[in-house]
Amino acid sequence: MLSESSCEKQQCTEGPLAGIRILDMTRILAGPFCTMILGDLGAEIIKIEDPNGGDESRNWGPPFINGESAYFLSVNRNKKSIAIDIKAAEGRDLIKKIAINSDVLVENFVPGKLFSYGLDYENLNKVAPHLIYCSITGFGSTGPYSTRPGFDVIAASIGGLLNITGPENGEPCKIGVAMTDLSTGLYAHGAIMAALLQRMKTSKGQKIDCNLLSTQVSLLVNISSNFLNGKKEAKRWGTAHESIVPYQAFKTKDGYITLAAASNRQFKILCEILNIHHYSTDPRFVTNKDRVQNRKILISELSDIFLKKPTHMWMTMFEGSGIPCGPVNDMEQVFSDPQVVHNKMVIDMIHSTAGNVRVTGPAVKYSNSRNEARLPPPSFAEHTDVILSNVLSYSKDKILDLRKSKIIF
Repeated sequence: MLSESSCEKQQCTEGPLAGIRILDMTRILAGPFCTMILGDLGAEIIKIEDPNGGDESRNWGPPFINGESAYFLSVNRNKKSIAIDIKAAEGRDLIKKIAINSDVLVENFVPGKLFSYGLDYENLNKVAPHLIYCSITGFGSTGPYSTRPGFDVIAASIGGLLNITGPENGEPCKIGVAMTDLSTGLYAHGAIMAALLQRMKTSKGQKIDCNLLSTQVSLLVNISSNFLNGKKEAKRWGTAHESIVPYQAFKTKDGYITLAAASNRQFKILCEILNIHHYSTDPRFVTNKDRVQNRKILISELSDIFLKKPTHMWMTMFEGSGIPCGPVNDMEQVFSDPQVVHNKMVIDMIHSTAGNVRVTGPAVKYSNSRNEARLPPPSFAEHTDVILSNVLSYSKDKILDLRKSKIIF
């Protein structure tokens, strides 16, 4: 474990989690996203994969880049891959030995599965009391839904997100990316960081439980508060905001622009730019409360105005006004956006089989440490020999014996 002075000794040439080893027994998205973030911060990530094809997302495509799934590549950089037969006693013993030599274990098996293998928290805590053990499940480690398989869209359905997403009076909609999975990964990453800090004080590990459903319910924020305190049922608003008007996307001559006038001052500025000065003093629109009550009238008028010019002209008119606004970009526009380019959000890496691959980089910058993509996503079982020799000091002959007996692949 790193001491407080370690950053000074290393002159901050490494990430803040350098020296931390994480045993990653996750697959698909929430878990791999969590461990990737920790890997960006300098932790060593050892990814345990199923011998029968590895992480399921390796097969999710197209697109594939020289046989490698673009989906898998998106959340598995900075990791070392080893394939171990967990069904074999010797394989389970191998995983236990790696866990003993690790700081953190992250898993997303159905509750009870790892207990049947003797790799649950209680069993590992007996031999590795320092180990922080993070379980990511669909609905929780206990309870009526605990043994159900957990997928993002299911948790988002039960947790209310689909019910409040989509066009007004339309059908429920799935968000375009698995935000419940990703948010759970972010929760797990933060929880692990907190547990590592606590271990500095106590020298003891602990179990962390994260689940998709609890994450999603917690993310309802103002919507849940409206219901819990005001008994107000939620509805779908499309791109609009329930409590602020105008705050939505508008169709332009050649696309869409999203803008928000979240205060009366901003609404007055908006009216000046659009040359509808009288709207800012119209009794129907003077305050946000008035605008919410007369939403349909105002939005109809604004919609007609925005149709008259292309998006880039509107963006030029709003530049420097203080009105939050932005175009609705497709992927090509996202990655050519000057601010995205300036933020260096795309990183080129050389993959052992896929060749040059491009990944989105870390979203957080540190002034005195490193948060970066150091290693390309691994090919299946790419680092087996390195892991066993470096972590467990296994000889080449020992590794060969394990391979011959099909404990490793």
